[in-house]
Amino acid sequence: MSKIGIGLVGAGWMGTALLRRLGERDDVELAWVVSRNPDRARGLLGELGLSRARVSADYERMLSDAQVQAVFLASPNSFHGQQAIAAMQAGKHVFCEKPAATRFDEFAREIELERANPGLITYVDYILYFDSLERRLRTMVADGALGRITQIQVNYRHPINIAGEKKWKLSRAIMGDAIGMGINHALSVMILAMASQARPVGVFATALPAQVRAFQAECIWNILVRFDNGAAGFCFGNIDSCNGYDAYHSISGTRGEFIFDSRLDRPQKVRMWSESLTAGQWVYPLDDQRCRQQGVQPWPADTTTPDSGDVFEHQTGAAVGHFIECVKTGARSPLSFVNSATIAEVGWAARMSAATGAEVRLPLDYAAASGFFSRADTQVQ
Repeated sequence: MSKIGIGLVGAGWMGTALLRRLGERDDVELAWVVSRNPDRARGLLGELGLSRARVSADYERMLSDAQVQAVFLASPNSFHGQQAIAAMQAGKHVFCEKPAATRFDEFAREIELERANPGLITYVDYILYFDSLERRLRTMVADGALGRITQIQVNYRHPINIAGEKKWKLSRAIMGDAIGMGINHALSVMILAMASQARPVGVFATALPAQVRAFQAECIWNILVRFDNGAAGFCFGNIDSCNGYDAYHSISGTRGEFIFDSRLDRPQKVRMWSESLTAGQWVYPLDDQRCRQQGVQPWPADTTTPDSGDVFEHQTGAAVGHFIECVKTGARSPLSFVNSATIAEVGWAARMSAATGAEVRLPLDYAAASGFFSRADTQVQ
C-alpha cells in the first residue's frame, strides 16, 4: 500500500505532538499543515525534518488536494465539528482531538455522516484509552476480577494552561466548557471501564463558574452517572484550580477494589485487592519487592500510568498508529464518532442536567437535545 497522505490542522501544543509521531512513521506522507500562523508552522516543520509539507491557512484548499486521504484535527475546540464535517464531506478520514464538537448540531451531523459513509474512518482522541494501566483495568473488569462493579470514580482536575498566547482558552466561544477541555478524558475512562458490564442510563450534574481565573464557561463540574446494572459513577472535574494533576480512580466491586492516585510516588500509585488475583489481600502491583514478599505477581516495570496532563508524556504514538491501522484495514475504531458517542452523550447530558437541575436519561434524545442546545447557543450569542 502506498503511503497515506496526511493533512494536519493546528501546529500548537497538541499539533506538535502529533507531528512528531507522524514524522516517525514510514507509512504516511505529511502533505499539508494548515495553521493560522504559517511562518511558525514552517519553522516547526523544519525542526522536525518535515519541511516538504505544504503550509497554508486555507483549510478548504487542503481538502481539495487528492493527495490528502486523512485529516488530523488539532485546532482549537470550536473548529473541530465544522472541520470534521467538511473533511468527511470531502471523503477524508478524520482523526479528531477531543471534543468531537462544541455544538450539538455539529456532533449530531458527524454521527449522521459516519453512518452514511461506512468507508470513512473516524477517531476521537480519548488518549487515555491507550495507557497500559487503563488497558489492564478494562481487562480486569471484563474478566470479573473485581466482580460486579457497584461504584466507580474517576477525576479530572488539572489547571489548563492559559499563560501568554494561550489566554484564548478562556473564551467559551472557542473552547466550549470544561467537559470538552479535559473532563471528557475522565468520562471516557469511566464509560470504557464499565462497558463490558453496564451502560449509562442517566446523568445528573452540577457546575460552578471559575473561582480563580477568568474562564467564561463553567469549569468546575460534579457528574453522577447511573448505570443499568445499578452501579453509580462519579467524576469531580476542575480546570480552574488544583494543586497538580488529579486523575484519581476508585473502582469497587463485589470481588475486589482498585485505586489509582496520580499524586503519589510510583510504587504507591496503584493499590488493589481481588479474590482471584491477589487472594483477597491488598497489594501494590507497581512495587516489585512488596509484591514478591506477598507472593503476588507484580505488574511489568514498563507499565504506564496517566500521571500528567502533558501530551508529550501520553500514548500519542499508539493513538496515531491505531488510526493509521484502521485506515489501512478499513476497520472502524472503537473510538470513532459513532462508537464513542456514548462518552460524548454523557457530556451533553451533564450540560443539560446542570442547566435544568434534573437527571437526563440516556441514550440521549437527540431531538430534545437539539432543541435545548439551539436555545442555549442563542442565549450565549
